[in-house]
Amino acid sequence: MATKIFVNLPVKNLNKSIEFFTKLGYSFNPQFTDEKATCMIIAEDIFVMLLVEPFFKTFVPGEIADATKSTESIICLSAENREQVDEMVRKAIDAGGSTYKEAQDHGFMYGHGYQDLDGHLWEIMWMDQSSGSQN
Repeated sequence: MATKIFVNLPVKNLNKSIEFFTKLGYSFNPQFTDEKATCMIIAEDIFVMLLVEPFFKTFVPGEIADATKSTESIICLSAENREQVDEMVRKAIDAGGSTYKEAQDHGFMYGHGYQDLDGHLWEIMWMDQSSGSQN
């Protein structure tokens, strides 16, 4: 069975979110983009739907969490190396995001993270797949 992942996130300002994530190097599928939503392409089978809050609300029974005040989730993406981890976080900060924790180096694994414009948490991590010990 083929699987694609679609993460749906509410955003306050779609144009500012598109601008932010474009600065991080992401592209968008114009087929699924209008004034209410866009489809951000993370990888061949991984996508993030950025939905303006009123449109997002039509899909959920409860209130939308304010990601700047409470944690709803952490979206973790892998990187090819440590340098790519630092580069992505730097790009996010330069584009108007903020860090939510310091970089963590566990030897076999290195990670760092940022908050996007709406407060959603993104972690970028690299793991040495050849390492036999992950303790």
